[in-house]
Amino acid sequence: LVWIRAYCGPASLVWLIAVIAISDTAQYYAGTFFGRRKLAPIVSPKKTVEGLLGGLVAGPIVGGLLSSWGLEGAPAWEGAIFAFILVLFGVAGDLFESLLKRSAGVKDSSALIPGHGGVLDRVDAYLFAAPAFYLLSRFA
Repeated sequence: LVWIRAYCGPASLVWLIAVIAISDTAQYYAGTFFGRRKLAPIVSPKKTVEGLLGGLVAGPIVGGLLSSWGLEGAPAWEGAIFAFILVLFGVAGDLFESLLKRSAGVKDSSALIPGHGGVLDRVDAYLFAAPAFYLLSRFA
């Protein structure tokens, strides 16, 4: 995240945060309202395929709409594709963090934020999406 801020600028960092935050929110609401099929029941019993699809729609829409501002004038289609990839990495980060908690036999990673699964649940998607952003911006 520091590298993104330093080399891509603050707008790119805000763009990344917005894409992941909107995607996470859309995953939650789409899963709550429409969720039927479990995505990874052993690792994260509340995650659904429908929630994933909600995030895979909302993230790229936001990424495309904000791309000219947050990605140095990139066209909307490029921002949407970039966001789609980052959402996939964000979901992988979320599932990985859930796997760590399950393997440790704990429900929450800390009690710092009660009812939210711990502080790692607030940043888990960024743990995978930020390095992916770095790699994509450097080598794509």
